[in-house]
Amino acid sequence: MMKSTGRLLLLLPVFLILAFLGALYAMFVFAPEPERANAEPRPVAVFAAPVENTNVTLTVTTQGEVRPLTQINLVPQVSGRIVYVNPNFIEGGFFEAGETLVQIDEADYRLSVTRAQAQVAQAQQALVRERAEADLAASEWEELGEGEASALTLREPQLAQARASLAAAEAQLQEARLGLERTRISAPFDGRVRTKSADLGQFVSPGTPLGEVFGTAAVQIRLPLTDDQLSMLHIPVAFQSSDENPGPAVSISAVLAGQYREWHAELVRTDSSIDTQTRVLYAIARVDDPYGVAAEEGGSPLPVGLFVDAEIQGREVINAYVLPRSALRGSDTVYVAQIGGTLGVRTVSVITSDPDRLVISGGVSADDLVVTSPIRAASDGMRIRTFDQAGELIAERSAVIVTDSDDADVNEDAATTGSEGNDSAQVASANN
Repeated sequence: MMKSTGRLLLLLPVFLILAFLGALYAMFVFAPEPERANAEPRPVAVFAAPVENTNVTLTVTTQGEVRPLTQINLVPQVSGRIVYVNPNFIEGGFFEAGETLVQIDEADYRLSVTRAQAQVAQAQQALVRERAEADLAASEWEELGEGEASALTLREPQLAQARASLAAAEAQLQEARLGLERTRISAPFDGRVRTKSADLGQFVSPGTPLGEVFGTAAVQIRLPLTDDQLSMLHIPVAFQSSDENPGPAVSISAVLAGQYREWHAELVRTDSSIDTQTRVLYAIARVDDPYGVAAEEGGSPLPVGLFVDAEIQGREVINAYVLPRSALRGSDTVYVAQIGGTLGVRTVSVITSDPDRLVISGGVSADDLVVTSPIRAASDGMRIRTFDQAGELIAERSAVIVTDSDDADVNEDAATTGSEGNDSAQVASANN
């Protein structure tokens, strides 16, 4: 009896394992089959915009600082004490060409002029005497002498010396008058005072800096250009404008005193060499009369030292394609919403781009719609539902969801209207 019980206890685990396996088999055989889901993935909702085929005038955007076209250090050519300073000779003061800005004490120079005038008078009298002596010597030789008289007999050397002495005296007088004129210091152009380094009562020597002034007839802006930007302008590297070959128009703008201002300029030349530090070529734009006509046009003078933005008119591209900037993927790829609701991946040739638009020369056609919203894991031929920028469904470029049952078809058609708004809202949310 005990042996039978022991055997049953040994076989009990085996029975339990067999029962567990039988239960698993029954669950697998009699389990209901799952419903087969639609194998087609749901189309991705995207926003798209049309392609514009047109002629495009390229623009180059750059920046630079306004600098004076003419600027000099004001220095005296004579020494002396400053006895007069023009009230306009102060930082920011305006002056006219030839206007006296600084006057040096001229007393010593007037005395020099007086002495030089006396020396000229003496030399003139000496020349008169020598001429008379020479005439007398010639008359005496004609009456008493025989043959040809020598130059010394006719007093020709003495006459030449008197003439030289007169010329030297006149030169000294001219020099004295020039020194007197140089006591009055002015600039040869209309301008403004940038800095002032000397004042009334100060003794100055030749070369002592009195201040820095610049002309107001024109200002210039040095604009850096990369190699790509230079190709968009269609100008040579060594460019110089002329009447026959005027430079491109330039629009200069800045926010000044809290208001947006704009001035018109012209590209007049390029630098003689490429900058070795930045590897760019500088072009110079010029604005004439920045405190007069240009100030009236721009609503404000164009001050020296102002940092400005510049838009340079470039070359015209015929039959270019203009797209929204958001259509560019990477450096040379755009996505196209194709007829039938599939995505096309196109490689394009980019001419230029800015924050708003993209200009390309090929890779798309005028009747294409380019995708402007983000797409994850995009691939050529993937199914999409296309919406315009207003959120309206574009049916001919949208795929439909196909199900296995007619009921699913009916439900899909009934839900299409509601899902359009949801899809466009999802794309707008992703785009933001």
